[in-house]
Amino acid sequence: MAPTARTSRPDSVGANAVEAARAALLEAVGPADVGEHQGVRAEGERTVSHEFACTRRGYRGWRWSVTVTRAPRQRSVTVNEIVLLPGADAIIAPDWTPYRERVQPGDMSPGDLLPPEDDDPRLVPGWSAGDSAVDALVDPSSVRPVADEVGLGRLRVLSLEGRDLAAERWYEGPQGPDNELTRQAPHHCRTCGFLVSMSGPLGTLFGVCSNGLANDDGRVVSLDHGCGAHSKTKLSRASAPRKLPAPVLDTVGADDIELF
Repeated sequence: MAPTARTSRPDSVGANAVEAARAALLEAVGPADVGEHQGVRAEGERTVSHEFACTRRGYRGWRWSVTVTRAPRQRSVTVNEIVLLPGADAIIAPDWTPYRERVQPGDMSPGDLLPPEDDDPRLVPGWSAGDSAVDALVDPSSVRPVADEVGLGRLRVLSLEGRDLAAERWYEGPQGPDNELTRQAPHHCRTCGFLVSMSGPLGTLFGVCSNGLANDDGRVVSLDHGCGAHSKTKLSRASAPRKLPAPVLDTVGADDIELF
């Protein structure tokens, strides 16, 4: 038969030292901030904590905890510490979050700086277009223009992980296919004359909208995104404005003219 686990019970001497704990608390914080005794909790062998309500303004739901202990075969206790602890309904500050994890899109203001980390997985070292050719037989003039064109003259370039993260973020965002604007659109951006194509692998999924009257003007949109400003959009007969009749000139009737 498996042994039964012993229940941790508060030391009897420490549990009965309510007044000693209260006296130490009153001496430390004053009577105005101390409320009624709320219970006792075992902390270890011959060590217990007495809890008292905190009546200090602005600390609703907090409690004072006075820890007392005693030596073996002693009937008097010693106060170890007095702390103020939050309860279940106490108002406390949220968990601390590092600065880089708190920054969200749109937080940047003019003059703000947000440098990438040295080990940012979205970036990898790029080949410098200004480096001299390693091979003496290679004409530098034929290499540098190509390197500049594809962006290899930068110190760091977008990594495969960075590209995939951007593609996932764009596709799942408001310029992707999963939104009400696209579901009610007559056509997709893939066939729109206002779509500016993108080069590279991202161009197989995305382009840039150049319709100045569209919601997504100047933004990257997925090819299966859509809106009502598509270049092939036409109004149906029911939606088209009614044609006004030709004006008629009344040469018989007379109108009253109000004089000022």
